[in-house]
This record gives sequence, structure tokens and C-alpha cells, in this order.
Amino acid sequence: MDAAPAHAPETAERVPARIVLASIAALWICYFGLATLRGWLVGLGMFDELLWRRAVVILASMAVTVALWPLFRLLDRRRLWIKSLAVIVIALPASLLLAAINQRVFAPIENTVTTKIGEREGLRIRSDEAGNLMVDPLERDAERVAIGTQPLPQEGKRAAITIAAEIREDNRLRQLADLAFGRYFLLLAWGALYFALVAAEQARMAERREGAYRRAAKAAELRSLRYQVNPHFLFNTLNSLSALVITGKTAEAEKMIQTLSGFYRRSLAGDPTGDVALEQEVALQRLYLEIEAVRFPERLVVHFDIPEALGEARVPGMILQPLVENAVKYAVAPTARAVTLRISAREENGMLVLEVRDDGPGKAAGADGGFGIGLANVHDRLAARYGDGASLTAGPAQGGGWLALIRMPLVAHD
Repeated sequence: MDAAPAHAPETAERVPARIVLASIAALWICYFGLATLRGWLVGLGMFDELLWRRAVVILASMAVTVALWPLFRLLDRRRLWIKSLAVIVIALPASLLLAAINQRVFAPIENTVTTKIGEREGLRIRSDEAGNLMVDPLERDAERVAIGTQPLPQEGKRAAITIAAEIREDNRLRQLADLAFGRYFLLLAWGALYFALVAAEQARMAERREGAYRRAAKAAELRSLRYQVNPHFLFNTLNSLSALVITGKTAEAEKMIQTLSGFYRRSLAGDPTGDVALEQEVALQRLYLEIEAVRFPERLVVHFDIPEALGEARVPGMILQPLVENAVKYAVAPTARAVTLRISAREENGMLVLEVRDDGPGKAAGADGGFGIGLANVHDRLAARYGDGASLTAGPAQGGGWLALIRMPLVAHD
């Protein structure tokens, strides 16, 4: 199991480009839809003419917003107040640019739109050669008045109104400011959305790193517990081998060495944090018991009851080793008579149940109510691997002897 690197690259916390572009498109398409609906409700006509010009403005707005993205991305890892201030400042010139683009695109039809608005209100609106805007009622022959230059008409008379070119220019500037103000708040909204996406991505990356660190810690714990088994078993085996050599049983010692070699070749070949097939675990215990049979040729009787259907079930490597070793140590070694050791497996309510049972004197490590080293190791490995989903119970068996029982989730071969 590979652990995640301690320091993930900064780019790993950036919002994916597809999400950023989708947020920009969604903002401006939504605005396009609302503006189009408003134009349809107003009913000025010229629907197609206004539609394609509005689409051009929206595309330009998307392009400007995309251009802001690299600037915002530089602030991804900054403090919130810096991000907020930067968005407020950067969005201002961008909104003025968007307003200017809007005016430029709609300028060719401005007079036409103004005329149609006037007709709807019962007014005739036109421009003279000097750029002044002439507004008069549809009822003609009224006296014209130039705003700011001519006296007001007499009471009761309808008058034409001339809006000077200078005033029209002032109106354009006010219109530009009004457009910029609206675009400014749209850009602020997108900036807030972008940094919310950044915060969400950073939170996801932090969660992934935390998960990777937890997995690495659990792997280290499993590795440590697994490696506790090998030295413990090797110590006992070397003691037995030493006893055979001292007593001159060289043939038995040679057989034990060869079997021990095969045992360690198998036990050390796999991943100490991984699972193995039950049939492989049982084959490993057969090798171990062959080693012990050299020491106790008359006293150790072994029976295996492993259904073929469960042979591919996954179990933690060497999970049975401490239980089998305890049975030999506390049931076979101190007893003069033959002791039967049974290793069995069965399925029970979707769980895999493994039993190590002997008919010895009924005492084992932890018989005083606690767990000995071997049982504690099995308990800790099950907890690290399955949490509360697995359990180990050990105690005197009904009818005599000792029973160690493991319950774990039944997982088929991958």
C-alpha cells in the first residue's frame, strides 16, 4: 500500500479548469437568458437584431472573465481578506470594459431603439445635424423649446423638446456607469463563487491527504503487528532445533531446518499488510505443524476441516499462526498423552468463522482472563484491519480443551 507524498504539489489544490469555465459560462448564459426575457417582455421588436448583439456582448463578457481567472488563481492560497480586496479592485476596470463593449455593440441601433421607445410613449424622437435629440408629441405644430436655451411654453401648449448634444453625452456617461455598476456586481459574484470553489477543493485535498495518512498509519501498524509474529515463532523453533541437536537427533534437525526454510520462504514472500487466500494460510500452518511434529511425533495429532468453497476466502496473512502456536505450547508441550489439534473454517451469516481447538489441559496464554502476547497480536491485527467488524474469543472449550475462535467478514478472492 503506497502512502501519499508528504507534500502534495500546490497545483493539486487548484480548481479544475473545466469547473472554472463551466462556472463562467453558467453565469453569463444565465444573464443572457434573463436579459433576453426582459427584452421580449418589453416588446420593442427587432428581436433578432437585439439577440445576436446581446450574444456578442455575452461572449465578450465570458472572454474578459476568463482573462481574470489567472489573476484570481494567484490568490488561491492567500488570506480571505486579501482575496476579497483583490476581487473588489480587479473587478472594477473589468466592469468598465464590459460596459464599454456593451455600448459599442449596441451603438449602431441606439437611435432606432430610442425611436421605438418614443413611439410607444406617443413621442417622436429624432436627431438633427448638430447631434441634438428632438422630442415632440405625435400631435404636431407645437412650439419647440431648446432645453436650457429657450423659455418654457405658455400654459396649455404642447412643445417639442430639444435635448442638447452635450446633455446626450452626459447621459451616455451615466448609462456607461449604470452598465458598469451592474457588471461589477456580476464579476464580484463570480469572484466569490470562484474562491468558494477553491476552498472546497482545498478541503477535499486535505481530506484526501488525511485519508492517505490514516491508511499509511494503519499499514504501518499492520506491518508492525505482522512482524511481531515471525520473531516470536523463530525463537521457539530455534529452541526446538537446539534441543534436537543437543540430543543427537540430526535427521530430525535437518528435516526441521528444511521445513523451516520452506515456512519462511512462504511467510515472507507476501505483503505483510495484505490478505491471502485461506488455503494459503492453512498450507502455511501445515508447514509449521510439520516442524512441531518433529519435536512431538507421538503427541501431536492434527486435523483440518476447511471446506473447498472457502479456500479462496481472504484472511490476513499468518492470522492463525499465534493461535496454532499457543495450542502447541500450552496443550501439546506440557502433556504426556496425544493431543488432537483441529483447525476448521465455516461460513456463518455472511461471516467467516475460523476455529483452533485442542483437547489438552484447557489452559493457554491469557487463561487468567487477559490476552497473552500471541492472542493480543491477533486481536490487534483484526481491530486494525476490520475495526469492530471482526472479533477474537478464546477460552476453555465445552467438553474440555481450549478453543480460539475468529469471526471476520467473508470476502471472496479479488
